[in-house]
Amino acid sequence: MQDLNDLFFFSEVVANGGFASAGRVLRQPKSKLSRRVAQLEERLGVRLIERSSRRFRVTDVGQAFYDHCQNVMTEVKRAEAAVAATQGEPHGPVRFSCPLGLMEPLSGILARFMDRYPRVKLQVVATNRRVDLIAERIDVALRVRTSLDTDAALTVRKLARSRRILVASPTWAERLGGTQDVETLSSVPTLSATEQPGQDVWELIGPEQRTIAIRHEPRLACGDFQALREAALAGLGVSLLPDHTCALDLRSGRLVQVFPDWHAPDGTVHLVFTSRRGLPPPVSALIDYLAEHLRDALMLEAET
Repeated sequence: MQDLNDLFFFSEVVANGGFASAGRVLRQPKSKLSRRVAQLEERLGVRLIERSSRRFRVTDVGQAFYDHCQNVMTEVKRAEAAVAATQGEPHGPVRFSCPLGLMEPLSGILARFMDRYPRVKLQVVATNRRVDLIAERIDVALRVRTSLDTDAALTVRKLARSRRILVASPTWAERLGGTQDVETLSSVPTLSATEQPGQDVWELIGPEQRTIAIRHEPRLACGDFQALREAALAGLGVSLLPDHTCALDLRSGRLVQVFPDWHAPDGTVHLVFTSRRGLPPPVSALIDYLAEHLRDALMLEAET
């Protein structure tokens, strides 16, 4: 019978794209991982990985073997989860990914979650990049999409709606002069959440579901909605922000909604994870906690 540790080491080497990177993640010597994979290859009688000082490539049989190893590791985790579920309070590590723009409403919720479950160790990966849950070993990811994930390997749990609206400082609203021509946006300073250089496009929906694409070159491009909000407050231009991000400033009058008949397509705030069955207790606890508290937090902030 194969040593499950060897299957685990091999899976991590492939998932991380090399012995050195896997060694850093696992905090194991590169030489140890290389030796264990070599022993595995010797027992199997096949070459799983082609490697040299300049090249790392998984063979065809190695890729097929890796896919089966992933299934084995998943079942091992489920078996451990079944045992852990009988041991009372959730404990252990959770890797959680979320967009930068949701860190503000999330920060307090996560702090209360940690207080509620003191034996859980939470690692938050805050990024606007779409993470690969399996390859990056993310237990659960929070996403905002206009269309939900269709990957059969992922389970989706809907939480709330998110709408991005056009806002500016009162000074900038006065400069627009009450114009209702939304195409004016292409010629005024804009503050955009794009992380790509050059021109950006805002897809907007207006009266009678009319759609328009506003092409513009942002004065400020940043993936952090808080930074964009501060720039809008400073009177630097017009921004397209989630309603929950700017709700308090709209109520106080520090920001004004411009072109109120127009908004970006609604997004669905949702959680994605790899399985409903056999989730580790700390992961299941985080999913349930976010489902209970995040929806109310977003709706409360968005109320005007």
